[in-house]
Amino acid sequence: MKIKKAVITAAARGERLYPVSDTVQKAMLPMVDTDGLHKPTIQIIAEEAFDSGIEEICVICAPGDAERYQNAFTALKNNLTKSFSGAEWARQEAAKVDLFLERVQFAEQTEALGYGHAVYCARDFVGEDAFLLLLGDYLYASNQKGKRCAGQLLDLASAENCSVSAVNPTPEHLIGRYGTVTGRHVPGSTGVYEVEKLIEKPSLSLAELELQTPGLRIGYYLCFFGMHVLTPAIFNILQKQIDEGINPVLLTPALHELAQTERYLALEVRGSRYDLSRRHGLLRAQVALGLAGEAHDETLSILVELLAEAKGRK
Repeated sequence: MKIKKAVITAAARGERLYPVSDTVQKAMLPMVDTDGLHKPTIQIIAEEAFDSGIEEICVICAPGDAERYQNAFTALKNNLTKSFSGAEWARQEAAKVDLFLERVQFAEQTEALGYGHAVYCARDFVGEDAFLLLLGDYLYASNQKGKRCAGQLLDLASAENCSVSAVNPTPEHLIGRYGTVTGRHVPGSTGVYEVEKLIEKPSLSLAELELQTPGLRIGYYLCFFGMHVLTPAIFNILQKQIDEGINPVLLTPALHELAQTERYLALEVRGSRYDLSRRHGLLRAQVALGLAGEAHDETLSILVELLAEAKGRK
């Protein structure tokens, strides 16, 4: 199974990032990436996919945002080439913006009918191909040298020819934030599970009854990492929800049904996820990218300085 297409969902308005998200698309908020370059977060997410072998991306966005993204990236490229001509860092950034403009298209979710509906909006783009699905407000840092988090997922999906969701063992007090999975460990494969059941943001009591996974540490559950490789069969399942008038259309129940109809794996990805929409999410993600990239020493020095200043104020 060759996976060359990716979908990034970025239609939510980002109310938890108010007031900045009231005037700027949250996916355009700038970050310093692991290569030391300043980029909009949506570009960092796209490069996670490109660096893992993806060739085409469809961003699902809110009504009116497709043109805004196109204009913003075109203006960004023009500013880099005209205002900073001769600067090597600007040349590098302009080249990456060019790649983004060449390989990324946009589809608008005309109505806010749920996350599953946002995924469904990519059906025409995906066609009959398997695809990588990424969240527009998650950034990732891999613990595997030379291999992105998305690359780990794509390798397993290609080898096993089936859908795969990335998961992380997550302490029980956090499972109310995530879709949670359980299944049987695949013999001979580290961190790989045959998915049997999925529940969106379960209560702890429900998780204790239905979602414990043999082999995990006590008090830990397999929670979604924020990326999936899915077969196009997911669209038929989402279509059923839409036809039945279900609102909102949810992805996790559709994934549970997918697990009942075809082989579906979960992979413990070697890395960390950072939710930009949570309190201090942008700060945590920026520090993590800094420590994982070329600015490691500079980031560490800044943290030491800030901690020393904070201690001095006590």
